[in-house]
Amino acid sequence: QVQLVESGGGLVQPGGSLRLSCLASGFTFSRYTMSWYRQAPGKVRELVASISTTGGSTNYADSVKGRFTISRSNANNTVYLQMNTLKLGDTAVYYCARNTPRQWGQGTQVTVSS
Repeated sequence: QVQLVESGGGLVQPGGSLRLSCLASGFTFSRYTMSWYRQAPGKVRELVASISTTGGSTNYADSVKGRFTISRSNANNTVYLQMNTLKLGDTAVYYCARNTPRQWGQGTQVTVSS
C-alpha cells in the first residue's frame, strides 16, 4: 500500500515562506523520482518540482525557479518543498507524487493572502 502524507501547508502572507513535507511508505522510496504538483480551483494540476532518486538532479517549473527548493532524505523517506517569496499565484493544493507509476498523496492546502 503506497502512502504519501503531505504536511506543512497553511496560510502565509505574500513574501513569506513555508516548508512542505511528504512522508512516504509502502515502497522503496530511494528507488523513485519524487515530485511536487499543485492545483488551484478551476485549473489543471501542474508540476512544480521533481527530484531524482539520490537528489542529484532537480527540475522546477519556470514560475517557481529561484523561489522553491525540492530536497529529499532517503534515510527518513521524506521529500520536502521549501517555498520562499510566496506569491498570491502560489495558492493551491500541493500534492506529493511518486513517479512511474504515478501515485498521489492527499494534498495540503497552501494559501497566500494578505
